[in-house]
Amino acid sequence: MTEHAEVESLSFEDALKRLEAIVGRLERGDVPLDESISLYAEGDRLRAQCEARLAAAQARIEKITLGPDGQPAGTQPFDA
Repeated sequence: MTEHAEVESLSFEDALKRLEAIVGRLERGDVPLDESISLYAEGDRLRAQCEARLAAAQARIEKITLGPDGQPAGTQPFDA
């Protein structure tokens, strides 16, 4: 499995944990330059994956609309 496919197979939570670990390592500054570049690239793929999963989740969210009597009358797509 390629690294790109591995990123896509992670759950949102696992991708976010991995991204946080990468940021922590990069912030410490004790990673050699070549490894920093690889970690940055992986982090960018993880960030994109997390954003895509959030966008997909948001697209599924609907808000409940109320009728004139204040009772639920249906749903409509969520507006961000």
